[in-house]
Amino acid sequence: MNPRVFFEVAIGGKTIGKIYFELFADKVPKTAENFRALCTGEKGSTKAGIPLHFKGSSFHRVIKDFMVQGGDFTAGNGTGGESIYGEKFPDEAFPYPHDQPFLLSMANAGPNTNGSQFFITTTETPHLDNKHVVFGKLLSGKGIVRQIERTETGEQDRPKEPVTIVDCGELPADFEVPAGNVDDGTGDDYEDFLKDNDNVDVNDPASVLGAIEKIKAIGTKLFKEGNAEGALKKYLKATTYLEDYLPDDLSEENIAKVHALRISCYLNVALMALKVNQPKVAIKAASSALDDETVASKEKAKALFRRGSGYAALKNETDALKDLNAALELEPADGAVKNKIEEVKQAAQRRRDAEKKKYAGFFGGK
Repeated sequence: MNPRVFFEVAIGGKTIGKIYFELFADKVPKTAENFRALCTGEKGSTKAGIPLHFKGSSFHRVIKDFMVQGGDFTAGNGTGGESIYGEKFPDEAFPYPHDQPFLLSMANAGPNTNGSQFFITTTETPHLDNKHVVFGKLLSGKGIVRQIERTETGEQDRPKEPVTIVDCGELPADFEVPAGNVDDGTGDDYEDFLKDNDNVDVNDPASVLGAIEKIKAIGTKLFKEGNAEGALKKYLKATTYLEDYLPDDLSEENIAKVHALRISCYLNVALMALKVNQPKVAIKAASSALDDETVASKEKAKALFRRGSGYAALKNETDALKDLNAALELEPADGAVKNKIEEVKQAAQRRRDAEKKKYAGFFGGK
């Protein structure tokens, strides 16, 4: 039986879950053993005294629709790392092509320069065949890899928020790896990202839209049950599916369905985000709804109201009033909008009064 290992990953200091791997010790035993031992930390330290251990290291390079790279536990920027055999070791063999996402492969600086750095593919990468050694595959945790893949990056493809391996190790022989798309108790048995599903045909619009509608319906059910956080999670998942679904050959009827679902899901995300005090999420979702060229007047008013409420929660009364007044122009009889405008105006006045009182003392006021 091939060894199996795990990473527990955090983004921005918040743990997001575990990734489970099988290592191909039957085909590339030396390469697999290097990775396994770096997961356990059992080989001690480098000559410089740095632990030969992935724990605490980061994914330092992320390229969407290509790969996520880590394993540099010495420098942390892609220039370091070390194998359990010394600084570098030779390419062992090339038994597997890079023909699918979620393969483990060695990063290198050219032939026979393997150290500790590795990458996980997020798509087919055939141009890497016979140049990088594939030595393992993902067993579970596709959604975690996709979250890493989608993290915002800056210079040199480095994540702006640290993506850290907070724990890692080898799994016991009798450990049962959790399936990737286990129902979480809500009836949702879909992967976190559309293209990773075995139970959705991405070439069939009815299959894709059916999955999105089911996830959205689960979100609505959770909302009606008073679980706004759970509902937000499902609505966000539905929007992620919709953002990933951009075929060129959709019928006009299905194009209209996609637009309608997008607007509805973005509006629902904005509403739930406000309920759980995540105004930035609400603003982003409402803005996405407003960006859709098919948004109708009534939906536009809802989006403006929810975005304005998000700005108000952030104490940005200027942008809040701009959006709320625009919403009122579209729906002049909406009492909720009128009440919110008055609430924001009062908050702005209180802020001005407090600032006036605060600074009066600098000029001899009391």
